[in-house]
Amino acid sequence: MILYGTNPIAWANDDDQSIGADIATTRILDEAGRQIGFDGIENGHRWPQDPVELRDTLGAYGLRWISGWYSTELLTRSVEDEIDAFAPHLAKLKENGCRVCVTCETSNTVHGSPTTPVNAKPVLTAAEMADFGAKMEEFAQYMKGEGIELTYHHHMGTVVESPDEIDAFLAATGPATRLLFDAGHCAFGGGDPVAVLTKHAARVGHFHAKNVRAGVAKRVRDENLSFLQGVLAGAFTVPGDQEGSVDFAPLLQVLADAGYGTEGDRWLVIEAEQDPSVRNPLLYQTLGLATLKRLAKEVGLDRG
Repeated sequence: MILYGTNPIAWANDDDQSIGADIATTRILDEAGRQIGFDGIENGHRWPQDPVELRDTLGAYGLRWISGWYSTELLTRSVEDEIDAFAPHLAKLKENGCRVCVTCETSNTVHGSPTTPVNAKPVLTAAEMADFGAKMEEFAQYMKGEGIELTYHHHMGTVVESPDEIDAFLAATGPATRLLFDAGHCAFGGGDPVAVLTKHAARVGHFHAKNVRAGVAKRVRDENLSFLQGVLAGAFTVPGDQEGSVDFAPLLQVLADAGYGTEGDRWLVIEAEQDPSVRNPLLYQTLGLATLKRLAKEVGLDRG
């Protein structure tokens, strides 16, 4: 079954918490759940850390907790240490009935820096990628044993950003490591989203429907701007925005052809951070959800 979700970064940014700081948490929940009608929402810094309180807080607004970003540091610590660090997050995932864990290596990322150019991202050698992949797969196997799928988020400013890096990472990992495919990060990272998704559709366990304004993304590259400067400049937007460059219909068709959502619940999540003082989250998220639902039904992905 296909479920539709959002991420609170449309209202209140996690990497720069001054963005959206004036927006009340109750407004985020009310707009996402009661007004727009999403099925669930991903993690955000505003949510309670206690697993039960988290479930009850979101549930009061008709929302499920989809999953939460977990930052690995496997380039700098052992799998055993990672498992220990993961324990509190695992408890939240289990209590909230989550199927997947959104995962990304952040030990050397630049995407959270307000000034470091995204072009200055870390790059792994082939040998380093092989070692990293082996450790990630071991961590994913541990998660699998706990009933959770590790879905790895390729992301701007990290060691898995470009199409070649996605290829190398998936080759270095095994079947327990799934891919979180993010349309916007794929395009921003130099990829053709349809081609990349088609190539790796069998490994996809989670989908972020992020759109990108290609002209802004190009300026971020050309002017050596940071990821956060790009966010504030408007690099990202939602499905259905005519300023966006990503065509979501063929992407959803690829998912439909791959059987996404036919074996248990799978999510389509609008994870698109913008400056809420410039682009009203209620309006943009409403547009994004309506677009996703219409396209998913048209291509036969949403069979409900």
